[in-house]
Amino acid sequence: MDKRHFPRVAINSLTVDGSDGVGFFLGQVSDVSRFGLCLTDVPKKVDVKAGKMMAIVNGPEMHFKMIVIPKWSAATGSLNKSVGVEIVDPPRDWIDFVMGFEPEDDSWGATS
Repeated sequence: MDKRHFPRVAINSLTVDGSDGVGFFLGQVSDVSRFGLCLTDVPKKVDVKAGKMMAIVNGPEMHFKMIVIPKWSAATGSLNKSVGVEIVDPPRDWIDFVMGFEPEDDSWGATS
């Protein structure tokens, strides 16, 4: 989780409708970056080893449909887990959306 190229920004107004290719799930989005998300309250049965997953991130008057690749998961209780995902080819409107939450100064620039 410490190998991020872009900073994560905490957010609490987004939800996710997703699919692992077998079933569908609902969850919350706890933080975002230009190329990644942290999904929380995801049902434990979601298959994060499926490779690519579909995620529709929903917010007030906006929806972003993206293909994501799970990078890590951690149980958060007996029924749920958190999943960190990388966004494959993020849409430009997503990048613009996330950049609106990033600080103005350059100290949050990409790291190696």
